[in-house]
Amino acid sequence: MAAPAPGAGRDGRSETTDERLDRNWNSLMQELRVTQTGVQLLTGFLLTLPFQNRFGELSTAMRWLYLAIVAASIGATACLIAPVAAHRMLFRRHRIGKVVTSAHRYALAGLGLLGLALVGVPILIFDTVAGLVPAIVVGVVSACLFTWVWWVHPWRQRPKFPR
Repeated sequence: MAAPAPGAGRDGRSETTDERLDRNWNSLMQELRVTQTGVQLLTGFLLTLPFQNRFGELSTAMRWLYLAIVAASIGATACLIAPVAAHRMLFRRHRIGKVVTSAHRYALAGLGLLGLALVGVPILIFDTVAGLVPAIVVGVVSACLFTWVWWVHPWRQRPKFPR
């Protein structure tokens, strides 16, 4: 790794606090563009399911699971879109630091809720198509996959000592 340039911050970048906040905001918005589209499509798909013929065949437990999945998906939608609403409400009010901090927290909450929804969907599908045991297996595998890929692996990549 190259030595930081004279006047550079601890991360090796030569930028003002406002430039760093702008960079962080832009980075977060790029990330949210990906997740917002996916969660909106998932939520839209889920909202159509009760109107399908086979929905009535779901067991009571799977109907409750469906409702939990819908709630998680709607919560994820709200959290992942919240940074945009906050930015609009606080635009030109010199609150970019607060917007970036809260947007980061909303993004994490939204990803957590999206992960729950994405674990529940294959359980619902596998239960309908193949039965309860395969549904439980796919649910456990999905939960492990999302936990590892979205949380554990990135957490392990963090520096051992804070800057």
